[in-house]
Amino acid sequence: MSDTPTPAHLAPTPAIDCDHPAVQALARQHAQGASERQRAVALTHAVRDGFRYDPYRIDLSPAGMRASTVIAHGYGWCVPKAVLLAAAARAAGIPARLGFADVRNHLSTERMRQSMQTDLFVWHGYTELWLDGAWRKATPAFNLSLCQKFNLLPLDFDGVHDSIYHPFDASGNRHMEYVRQRGSFDDLPLDRIVADFDRVYGPWLRRGTDSALGEGDFLADVARETGAPSERA
Repeated sequence: MSDTPTPAHLAPTPAIDCDHPAVQALARQHAQGASERQRAVALTHAVRDGFRYDPYRIDLSPAGMRASTVIAHGYGWCVPKAVLLAAAARAAGIPARLGFADVRNHLSTERMRQSMQTDLFVWHGYTELWLDGAWRKATPAFNLSLCQKFNLLPLDFDGVHDSIYHPFDASGNRHMEYVRQRGSFDDLPLDRIVADFDRVYGPWLRRGTDSALGEGDFLADVARETGAPSERA
């Protein structure tokens, strides 16, 4: 892995399919602005808010993790949404790669906590964009309306400062803690993610169809726990 961009940071991969017509169209529509920084900011917010966060629909197959799959479904969890941002950035000519960390106090529901039996979320994903001579971290996972339901400050990205999860929510209570940085990757390390998910969470999460999550409704659970309206976030 290089600390400066290489041709790989603009190239398509099986997951970061920046050559897919739907990804190309997303980049053309949203990579607007007079500067590359402005285009990167616009893309980040488009992925953040245009595709709802849904951790109940986890598909760890190669097809399930592709950027174009997020577009087709209209939703994703943190890793495929980071993949989508990387793909859209590459399609717009902005070098991009993926970053990962293990975190605690991640946004979740009681259904998730009971199923996972831990508050540790391994391989939490974000995107790194090469802007003005440096890699800038952007986290497009939680859409704005979902943050509002959970009383979380939305993660804005200005193209200058890193944008990762705030340690506190909007009320000043501790929210997210990064406990291990896993580094940066030019492509999605799917084999390592699958192996660690199996080890930490068990095969139910890898299948993605476990009745405790796969048959649940994330937004309905959010509404029930927060008292927020149950309409789609």
